[in-house]
Order: sequence, then structure tokens, then C-alpha cells
Amino acid sequence: MPPDFQSGSPEDWLRRAHSDLALACGRLRRSVLPEDLCFHAQQAVEKSLKAVLISKGIDFPRTHNLRMLIDVLPETVFRDPILDSSATLTDYAVSARYPGEVEAVTKEELKTARHIAREVVVWAENVIGSNL
Repeated sequence: MPPDFQSGSPEDWLRRAHSDLALACGRLRRSVLPEDLCFHAQQAVEKSLKAVLISKGIDFPRTHNLRMLIDVLPETVFRDPILDSSATLTDYAVSARYPGEVEAVTKEELKTARHIAREVVVWAENVIGSNL
């Protein structure tokens, strides 16, 4: 039987978000693709959103689509404007991780993804009241 996808405490999910954020903010070396760092930025946001949803007792779909997760947030949760910006990171969840016809991520796009991820992790900590 597979594990319950929504198990784990909000703090567990935030620890994972912090780990992804650390990976996203890692040094861009010749052997590291910016697309992969953007993937970790997307994952930091996704796990932060899921931490907040779990903290509020809200079931959420098993998805990487950040807009879908944002739309599930209850109205009682403060919606920082950074959340709307974070939805743009959804593309890094799948398509940017594999070779193909996707354009390379620029350094500016990476900088933006990192900024958004940092802001969303802080937002989630504030909503949950965690000091990880």
C-alpha cells in the first residue's frame, strides 16, 4: 500500500521546502543547469503551499500545478501577492527538466525563480507560525 501523500506535519513539508530552496540557491557551475535549479525553486514553492494546506486541514490534489494549489487555499489565509507570481514557476516542474524544445533558462529567470521561492517559503512559515 503506498504511503498517504498528504501525511507528515506542516513542519515536515517546510523542511523539505527549505531543502529545495537551498538546492535552488546553489552555485551555478558549468555542470549545473539553471533549469534544474529552477525545478528546485518550483518544488520549494509547491511544498510550502502544501505545508500551509495541511496546516489548515485542506485536502489538495496531487499536482505540481501551483495555480491549482493556490486556488485551494481557504479565504481565511492571507494571500501574499507573491503567490500569483509563483504560479509561473509551474513550468519548471516538468517540461524544463528534460531535453527538448524548451528554451534555456536565463540567469535573470533563475534569479527571479529563487526570489519567488524565498518569499513563498517565508510566507508559509508566517502562515503556519513555524520557525524552521
